[in-house]
Amino acid sequence: MAIVKVRVQIDGVWTNLSLSNGKWTGTITAPSTTSYNLANKYYPIKIEVTNDAGTVVTKDATDATLGEALRLVVKETMKPTITLVSPSQGAYVTNNKQPIVFKVVDEAGGSGVNLSTVKLKIDSTTYTSTSTGMVSKGITNGYQFTFTPQSALKDGSHSITINASDNDGNAATAVSSTYTIDTVPPTLTVSSPSAGLITNKAALTIKGVTNDATSSPITLTVTLNGTSLGTVSVGSDGSFSKDVTLVEGTNSIVVTAKDGAGQTSSITLSVKLDTTVPQLNSIVLTPNPANTSASVAITVEVS
Repeated sequence: MAIVKVRVQIDGVWTNLSLSNGKWTGTITAPSTTSYNLANKYYPIKIEVTNDAGTVVTKDATDATLGEALRLVVKETMKPTITLVSPSQGAYVTNNKQPIVFKVVDEAGGSGVNLSTVKLKIDSTTYTSTSTGMVSKGITNGYQFTFTPQSALKDGSHSITINASDNDGNAATAVSSTYTIDTVPPTLTVSSPSAGLITNKAALTIKGVTNDATSSPITLTVTLNGTSLGTVSVGSDGSFSKDVTLVEGTNSIVVTAKDGAGQTSSITLSVKLDTTVPQLNSIVLTPNPANTSASVAITVEVS
C-alpha cells in the first residue's frame, strides 16, 4: 500500500501536502478572525489520507486520539483601545465624587474586551469592573464604564490610570491623566474703598487681595454700575488694583474672583460721588451788637 494523497481542510479551504523525507508537509493559512468567538474557541482541522487503492481515511477535531492536534487556536493581534471621556486631562472639577467615564473598545470581529482585566487606578487605589461604584454598559465592540467614588476625595490633584486587555490577551495602551478637585471658592478681600464711602473725587482705585489654594490663577473682573470693566491683572501675591471713574450719585461696584474650577466669590460695594459745592445763603448773629462776654447765637442757612 502506498499513500498517494494527503490534504487538510481548515475554515472550508483544502490544502494538499507534499511528501518529503517520509513525511507529508505543507503550509496552511490561519483564518483572519480570532477563534475566541467560536463555540469551542478553536478552528477544527480535517485531514484526509488516500492510498493507491483509492481508500480514504479522514480524521478531524473530534477524533479521540488525534482530535486535540487538529484544533487550531487563532488569536487576534490588534489590541483594544481605551478612551477617557471625562474628566478631561488637566480638568478642574467641583465635585469631590466626580464620576470617571471611560470606554474600552476592541476591533470589530475581535475577541472582545475581557472585563476581568479592566482596571481603574485613582491615585493609589485600584478598582475593577466589579467594584462598588463601577457601572458598565455595552457599546459597539466594547463597553463604557462609569465609576463614582464612594468616598469623597480631597481637594487637590488626582491621577487616573486605566488598563484593559481583550480576551486574546492583547493589552491596550494604558491611559493616564490628572484632574483637580476644588470645592472651595477663592478668597477675596477688598481693602479700598470702604463700603458706603462718600467722596467728591470721581477717580477711585479699587484695591484688594484674592487667592485660591487649589486652582490658581484667579480671573478677576470688575463691573461698575452694571458695565464690565474687563479682566484685572492679579499679582503673584494675589494683590490687585483697578482705577475706575465714578459717576455723580450712588455707584455700584462688583468685584468677582473666579478660580480654575469655576468657583466664584464676589463683593459688592456702594460708593457715592457728591461733587455739589455747599452754598451759604445767610448768617444771623443775635444779638448784634452784643455786650462784652455776652452769649451770641449764630444761625447759618446752607443749601
